[in-house]
Amino acid sequence: MTEVSWLQTIVLSIVQGLTEFLPVSSSGHLRIVSELFWGHDAGASFTAVVQLGTELAVLVFFAKDIWRIICGWFRGLAKKEERGLDYRMGWMVIAGTIPVVVLGVLFKDAIRSSARNLWITALVLVLFSFVFIAAERYGAKKRSFEDLTMKDALIMGLAQCLALIPGVSRSGGTISAGLFCGLEREVAARFSFLLAIPAVLGSGLFSLPDALAPTSGQAASGAQLIVGTIIAFVIGYASIAWLLKFVSHHSFSWFAAYRIPVGIIVMILLGAGILSPL
Repeated sequence: MTEVSWLQTIVLSIVQGLTEFLPVSSSGHLRIVSELFWGHDAGASFTAVVQLGTELAVLVFFAKDIWRIICGWFRGLAKKEERGLDYRMGWMVIAGTIPVVVLGVLFKDAIRSSARNLWITALVLVLFSFVFIAAERYGAKKRSFEDLTMKDALIMGLAQCLALIPGVSRSGGTISAGLFCGLEREVAARFSFLLAIPAVLGSGLFSLPDALAPTSGQAASGAQLIVGTIIAFVIGYASIAWLLKFVSHHSFSWFAAYRIPVGIIVMILLGAGILSPL
């Protein structure tokens, strides 16, 4: 069992912060960068723990919204007349989180092994890009936050499950699903971030013991995990602000224009033997 170096910790944490919220797949990029520069996978557990930094960025960035939803949810539980949008949003986040929790637990071993094959990552980077393009083309993009329904939450929650495969992208899957449901881009993006909070926080905390003493991948020290989490937080916070501004005026298809060449290049490197798939 090898150990994660400090250079590797810093680089991968920067990659995590830059890619977690963009629909390009942070887990896929971490997998590719690890293999390209260090010749081995840092591991799913290391990835899950460093993701805590970017999820902390979501908590801070959306602190007012999260607090309002939590308060509204508890008020709605106590008084029926208080059951407004925030109450419904609370239940939608809960319901939308259930699918990824169930599948994450059931397929834990596959997620940490066979699903991290770089051939799968590269292929998914290319193929799922066409989902972005289709979502932009056929999504009505007219529905606001007030129009969100439990059906939307469940559809986006099921789409979030696809992010268990490196290369799909959590935000890419959920935002695309939101666009197909007719949501405005910014609404789909904001709800995507809220939906990711319970799942990713739970995954990171659940993976903490394995990150320190993994059965696969590399071992990281407590100090490395803390530093990595802080770096991911700072860069992730900036990425959220940039993405929300970007989606207000630009199509998600721009990310497909990035993902497709990256996926093709990775497949070429794999075919040439420069990268190892496992």
